Amino acid sequence: MTTGPGRDEGWRRLHPLSPVVRSYRGFLAVLTLAALSSSGVVGSSNGPRWYDVVLPAAVAVAAIVNWFVTRWKLDGVTLRIETGLLRRDSRQLPVARIQAVDLVRPFLARMLGLAELRVRLAGSGGADGRLAYLTEHGAVALRARLLAAHHGLDPATPEPAEQVVTSVPVGRLLGSALISTVAIAAVVVAAGAVIATVSPAGLIAAAGSLVWWLIIVAGVVWRHVSSQYGFTVATSPDGVRIRRGLLGTVAETIPVQRVQAVRMVEPLLWRPLHWCRLEVDVAGHLGRNQSEGTHAVRKALLPVGSPEEARRLLRIALPDAPPPLTAPPRRALAKAPLSYHFLAAGHDATLAVAVTGRLRRETTWVPLAKTQSVRLVQGPFQRALGVATVHLDAAGRRARAEFRERDAKEARALVAELAALSRQARKQGARAPVVSAGSAAPAGGPRDGGQAASVAPPVKASQSEA
Repeated sequence: MTTGPGRDEGWRRLHPLSPVVRSYRGFLAVLTLAALSSSGVVGSSNGPRWYDVVLPAAVAVAAIVNWFVTRWKLDGVTLRIETGLLRRDSRQLPVARIQAVDLVRPFLARMLGLAELRVRLAGSGGADGRLAYLTEHGAVALRARLLAAHHGLDPATPEPAEQVVTSVPVGRLLGSALISTVAIAAVVVAAGAVIATVSPAGLIAAAGSLVWWLIIVAGVVWRHVSSQYGFTVATSPDGVRIRRGLLGTVAETIPVQRVQAVRMVEPLLWRPLHWCRLEVDVAGHLGRNQSEGTHAVRKALLPVGSPEEARRLLRIALPDAPPPLTAPPRRALAKAPLSYHFLAAGHDATLAVAVTGRLRRETTWVPLAKTQSVRLVQGPFQRALGVATVHLDAAGRRARAEFRERDAKEARALVAELAALSRQARKQGARAPVVSAGSAAPAGGPRDGGQAASVAPPVKASQSEA
């Protein structure tokens, strides 16, 4: 059978070299362990053992069997993927519900000219269907066919064009990784210097610890740089496209209508260089007995960049203009003496924004249409000062805008106001028309009504006292 996405009729298999790419890491790990065991480095050396041969063979056979029992078919309206030997798994992915199609190319796959196709449906954070691996040309062609069929276009329609917005230079990426680890390294060096002054044995122990910490830091920096190397952000009618990776590359799409919250992080050591990080929480997978949009996956929209670049991307992810900010009352200085001058928050009919933190300043934007709950929290000290904090929660862990240390009366009124505005924004989003990838709407245009697919449960307003 052919491996390319030519005709829709008939089942197709993955590329014959797929077992090599899927199993090479496990195969190498087993061979390394067997070599160490045979040489006496690990355990006692009594020559080769039976499992030194059986385990690598088992890994290779499992990969071949997985390839043999996996097949896929595109019949025009459904992408079907079947796999499994003892427990058959048959997935039918409706093309109409496809949210994004990502291309992943691990290092060995790139060397062999292969790529993995990951299909994500609406309401899912992970990959609902994976085809690992196809030829690069076949994967790109199949991705274009799926996107065209999703938007009701002719299957021969080429993939929509994209416009590059920004890219991250390697020097800036390396510098941000080094600066992020310099604080930990400084603490370790200081601790080692104290230990070294105790005794000669302490000097040897400190030197050994320093070497190991340097290796760990180098590993962390390498992993960060290699995974974010060549980070490029582009816009297209189907969402924001991100390409990154050094040895292995990833090309993924973030649908704008799935964005639950946007966060700009400004670490203390980055501020002199005017650097920041932009993150988005995207509507994630469905859990058991949970409605759509109750989870989110956090992704980096800009690993490191200038505030101007961050604001440019913010206008794409959240086209609405940010509302003006207001500061908490002066008496809140007693509750937050260090971060008081950085606290600010504001909202309008569609968007809420909050600024918190001193050492790690965070600015969070939450569309009111994505709000899942509004909470008022007031501790004993806050009650004595007559202030309270209002939390505006969206899908995702820690995806919220915090109106910290607001006047107590203002906070209570804010809970009711934000809950009402969120319900109104949710209704307007449900009535808005969906903008397809084949339309002429620009990527930075009005927010499309596709967000109705990720609408969370009704907004809940609550008050609690710590």
